[in-house]
Amino acid sequence: MDLVGVSEIRAMLGNVSRQRASVIANQRNFPEPVAVLAMGKVWRTSDVEAWIREHRPELTKD
Repeated sequence: MDLVGVSEIRAMLGNVSRQRASVIANQRNFPEPVAVLAMGKVWRTSDVEAWIREHRPELTKD
C-alpha cells in the first residue's frame, strides 16, 4: 500500500504551503487518513489522487 503524508500531499497539490496542505487535508470532503502516526496522518496515495482528480482537475491536465 502506497501511503503519503502532508509533505507528499503538498507536492501533489503543486507545492502549496504546509499550512495550506493541512487545511485541505482537514476538509470534510478529503479522504479519511488510514492511520495517525506519531509523525502525523497518512493517506492512501490512490485516495488522494482520486480526490485531486475530482476537486482539483487543473492539477491533472498535461
